[in-house]
Amino acid sequence: MAVASGMTGADAARAFFVFGDSLVDNGNNNYLATTARADTPPYGIDYPTRRPTGRFSNGYNIPDFISQELGAESTLPYLSPELTGERLLVGANFASAGIGILNDTGIQFVNIIRIFRQLEYFREYQQRVSALIGEVEARRLVSGSLVLITLGGNDFVNNYYLVPFSARSRQFALPDYVKYLISEYKKILRRLYDLGARRVLVTGTGPLGCVPAELAMRSRNGECSAELQRAASLFNPQLVQMLSQLNGEIGSNVFIGANTQRMSNDFISNPTAFGFITSKVACCGQGPYNGLGLCTVASNLCPNRDVYAFWDPFHPTQRANGLIVQQIMSGTTEYMYPMNLSTALALDRALASSLN
Repeated sequence: MAVASGMTGADAARAFFVFGDSLVDNGNNNYLATTARADTPPYGIDYPTRRPTGRFSNGYNIPDFISQELGAESTLPYLSPELTGERLLVGANFASAGIGILNDTGIQFVNIIRIFRQLEYFREYQQRVSALIGEVEARRLVSGSLVLITLGGNDFVNNYYLVPFSARSRQFALPDYVKYLISEYKKILRRLYDLGARRVLVTGTGPLGCVPAELAMRSRNGECSAELQRAASLFNPQLVQMLSQLNGEIGSNVFIGANTQRMSNDFISNPTAFGFITSKVACCGQGPYNGLGLCTVASNLCPNRDVYAFWDPFHPTQRANGLIVQQIMSGTTEYMYPMNLSTALALDRALASSLN
């Protein structure tokens, strides 16, 4: 795997932990009896092994590109039998496709790792590492780590808007639902902090109404679903507000927000400026915009994944993931609150060297 230049040993030694849904799952669901899996071709067609890994991508996903920026190998899924010994020190990926902020999100997928369970696994991980390197070193590994958490999209797509008149949509008007999600998300982030995380990258939802799956179901002539876009544009600013509150309560900028909706909207509204021929049609799928059903061996498959923004009906291509991570690393405050990841990592390095 390519190692980013300019990173010092401090970053290379920095553990990386990932929590969330299918945008960041590195293959935990392969080990579960669930339908929410990406372990068959053509998934992984552009991964170095050319084989499916459980990532919902043709190749690398967002955590892979962040690992590259850290100068580290990709984190293994927590459920992988290979995650033992020294490999534990790299970190771990706890993410599971289909989950959300709420426990009733993705109810149609049985046996997925809900967020409360991901956090329990994180605690278990820390016990395993303590046994390996001692409690003091284990605590230092966690407090010096980088954490990525990606949640929220499924709470709309696989819950509120899953079926007409869903239970949650009868219970809440959209603005109230968003407020509820944000208040629940705040508890999850607080729990992460209590478990020792001190630098946490929190991504907003993607462009919910513009993914090929939604275009196939809701669009007459290629326009994004206004209702789902409204959901994203209510959720993302309130997420940043909540992160600001949390940082204020803690007295330190632990939480960094990435406006992934805005990042994706850039190449969705102007695909050719980013070298894409389309941001509407998925590379792999069937039906209008290749947006119906799953990506399987029987699906339409584009020959050149690099010119498509979307790989399957819901997930970006490897190349789009790489563009998102470039913005996470070096984007302006328009995209990153209160600073981009490169700045945060530089601050952490400076702090670490002043303590040594």
